[in-house]
Amino acid sequence: MGRMPRRDPTAAIAPRARQTPSLSRDGIVAAAIELADRDGADGLSMRKLGQALGVDPMSLYHHVRDKDDLLDAVADGVVAEIEPVIVPGDWKASLRRTILAARATLRRHSWSPGVIGSRTGVRPATMAYMDTVLGILREGGFELELTHHAVHVMGSRVLGFSQDLFVDSGDPPPDPEASAMYARQLAGTYPYVGELALAATHDGGLGPCDDDVEFLFALDLLLDGLERRHDGTTTSL
Repeated sequence: MGRMPRRDPTAAIAPRARQTPSLSRDGIVAAAIELADRDGADGLSMRKLGQALGVDPMSLYHHVRDKDDLLDAVADGVVAEIEPVIVPGDWKASLRRTILAARATLRRHSWSPGVIGSRTGVRPATMAYMDTVLGILREGGFELELTHHAVHVMGSRVLGFSQDLFVDSGDPPPDPEASAMYARQLAGTYPYVGELALAATHDGGLGPCDDDVEFLFALDLLLDGLERRHDGTTTSL
């Protein structure tokens, strides 16, 4: 009987080749959203995303062209999470609840309004969402021209956020006495701005802005106006 071939003693202990995790565009986008939730949009980079996924950052470029393409996809990924709320036969309730659903989604991703607002193209999920909004108006009896005016006047609120004139910088609130002094200085040159600033900073006055209250106030004001136009109560442009 011939000899059995000797087994290489190193074969059993040879290290296994490291397996690269499977990548997909959807998986990359989901990880990017999770990373931005943790570190904010400014903390989103190809290097950090590669680390989070356990891959060489260069491998990401097989699925996203560049950082702009990633941000486009991330913005669309957030919009894809919005679940429209349709109330049969009630366009106003449908639009209000759908927009508030969008707002709830964007509040879960507090960094997302800035990213969404910075995008210039319209991706599939955003297109589908806008189609839903337009469908609510058209199926609610809005003529095409009024539908066009409606989406323009609603602006970014359709997606659950508003780009306001006075933007919150995110800094800690200033000292109340210093704010009141500054408001009095403003009043000397800009009387109405100063008046509002004093009312907002004075104890017992208007107080600081509540984003949710301001958003709902503006949304309901717009919806009430659209309802009057839709019903023919108001006709002048």
